Amino acid sequence: MPAFARQAASAYRQTEVQSRTPLELVVMMYEGALRFIAQARDAIERKDIRARREAVSRTLAIISELQSTLDMEKGGVISEKLDSLYVYLNGRLIDASNKQDVGPIDEAARLLTTLRDSWAEIARATAATAPGRVTR
Repeated sequence: MPAFARQAASAYRQTEVQSRTPLELVVMMYEGALRFIAQARDAIERKDIRARREAVSRTLAIISELQSTLDMEKGGVISEKLDSLYVYLNGRLIDASNKQDVGPIDEAARLLTTLRDSWAEIARATAATAPGRVTR
């Protein structure tokens, strides 16, 4: 990809992120994690160690970011449960990477899909009830 195309794509992504609500950003992070998990699964099947390592690393980085944004005081039990789930997901991804096994990858993908879908529903419901927003 030419440099100008990379710059344009980067500017577009930055604008997209800046125009999102915090809930929509969480959904975007889950979508990114799921995209990288799919890449990791494919790399394991192809026995491409370098691609697997990169995809798992990116997924772990997203999960780490999600985990670091938890507000343990305000979030209470929900934040504690999410924190535990993120720790579990990290372990499953490391297992998948170490054992070259798609089973833990598939489990992590199912869990992240459920979380993404739940956050997406919360984001939609919040947007629909926001003041000044026209609902249909």
